[in-house]
Amino acid sequence: QVQLVESGGGLVQPGGSLRLSCAASGSILSINVMGWYRQAPGKERELVATITSGSSTNYADSVKGRFIISRDNVKNTVYLQSNSLKPEDTAVYYCNTKGYTIYGSFSSWGQGTQVTVSS
Repeated sequence: QVQLVESGGGLVQPGGSLRLSCAASGSILSINVMGWYRQAPGKERELVATITSGSSTNYADSVKGRFIISRDNVKNTVYLQSNSLKPEDTAVYYCNTKGYTIYGSFSSWGQGTQVTVSS
């Protein structure tokens, strides 16, 4: 079983920045893909960004040029640096990791962290 612990959300003014973190723990052998998703009220959960074990990244068009995803493979941690935040970035942000434990493949979700962009 893999546990994910997220941190870094909060209230920020438009144009501000936040750094989200998500640490994975458990009987992990390898993590292939780590990513961030978000869900705004009344909307479906959507992809924000993903990063592979080889550091290839993928971003939603709405955050390209503003958000940066990175990972620390030693700490099994993924980060999301969110800059130039807009009110429409307000959502609960969830991290997701996919990989292998000693028991087989896994895909785990974090508990979510609220990001609110408002003046």
